Amino acid sequence: MITGIRYGNTNTFLIRGSKANMLVDTDYSGTLPAFYKAFKDLDIRISDIGYVIATHYHPDHMGIVSELTDKGVTLLIMESQLPYIHYSDNIFEKEPHLDFKPIDPDKARILRFDEARLFLAGIGIEGEIISTPSHSKDSISVVLDDGTCIVGDLEPYEYLEAYEDNKALKEDWDRLMSYKPMRICYAHANEKRIY
Repeated sequence: MITGIRYGNTNTFLIRGSKANMLVDTDYSGTLPAFYKAFKDLDIRISDIGYVIATHYHPDHMGIVSELTDKGVTLLIMESQLPYIHYSDNIFEKEPHLDFKPIDPDKARILRFDEARLFLAGIGIEGEIISTPSHSKDSISVVLDDGTCIVGDLEPYEYLEAYEDNKALKEDWDRLMSYKPMRICYAHANEKRIY
């Protein structure tokens, strides 16, 4: 089961596994109080979140990751994301009132793409994590066997024709469509159902 949660400008998603739950994306730094309120309203506790993964390391997707890891949530970093985990640090340095805390990779679990399915199965989630780098080199998508794809900031499929020279975007969507998705969940757009 997936719960969509919006407490700022970014849609986040809690994927419930039979052994642990995984949060996909957070919002900007400084949104922790809104995060708590949204989760309380849904009767979800921090202790219900075993893992958090960012679809990419832009500031509106990873702003409270360190605050969650300080509370016992394990950060998952895909192998292609490791060079980018501090991408937003200098952006947040310009906003000291947000009290942003950079990510400590020593507190994270680094995953290779070829081991993601096995890892997810171990926490009771059927699916995999794939690289979809057309938005940014560190962008990933979570593809579940039930037909749900969480794609972060990937440009919507229906916009493909507007980007006729964007080979990388077409490759990302060709790969995602090979999984025969039924539901596309975006970070900043409404969910799209495909039948």
